[in-house]
Amino acid sequence: MILKITKFGHACVRIDNGREALVIDPGVMSPQHGILAGVDHVLITHEHFDHVDWERLATAMAANPQLTVYTCPGVARHLVSVADRVRVVRHGETFTVGGFDVSVVGEKHHVSHPDFAPVDNVGFLVDGDVLHPGDALPVLDVGTLLVPGQAPWMTMSDLIRYLRAVKPRRAFAIHDGLLSDWGLRVLDETLAREGAALGVEVRRLAVGESVQVEPR
Repeated sequence: MILKITKFGHACVRIDNGREALVIDPGVMSPQHGILAGVDHVLITHEHFDHVDWERLATAMAANPQLTVYTCPGVARHLVSVADRVRVVRHGETFTVGGFDVSVVGEKHHVSHPDFAPVDNVGFLVDGDVLHPGDALPVLDVGTLLVPGQAPWMTMSDLIRYLRAVKPRRAFAIHDGLLSDWGLRVLDETLAREGAALGVEVRRLAVGESVQVEPR
C-alpha cells in the first residue's frame, strides 16, 4: 500500500493511505487551515505547543464527533473533558486506526533542560515503515524516518549521529520551524551530505510538500 506523507508547518504531518488519513502533531507552529478537516484520527507525541494546539484540537473535536486522539499520559491529562475520545498509548503497544497499523515507541522527551524532568513523549511507527519520533531519538529499524531537523534540545552532531544509527531507507527532515533562511540552508546542506554518505534519500520536506512511500 502506498502512503502519502504531507508536511504542514514544523512537526505536523498528514499520512494518507488512499482511504483514510491520520494527522500527527498539529501544533501551534503549524498554522495552515484545514489540517484536521475530514480526519478522524489524531496522534500527538507530547504536550509542547509546537506539537499540539489545544484550541484548534478542541474546535475540531467539537465539529467532528468521530475524531479520536491517541497520545501519551502527559497529553491526556489536559483532555479530561473529552476523555472518552482519548486513547492513552504507551511504549510497546500497537493499535489499528483507519487501516493503519501503528506501533508506539518511547516514553520520554529528549533531555532539554537540566532543571526539569523530560515530559512524556511517544513516537509513532506507521505501517511498520514511517516513524515520527516526536522530540526523542529512538533507534530502530525503519524504512522512512521523519527526523527532527533542528531543536533547542538537539545539536547538528545529534542529528548526524541519529541518522547514522538508524540508517533508514529514506529520511525526511521535519521540526524546522525555528530556523531562519540561513539555518534552513545549513540544514539542507548537512542532510545532502549525510544522504550521499549513507547512499539514501535524506532531505527536508518543505511546508505543503507531499511524498509517497511504499512500506516494506
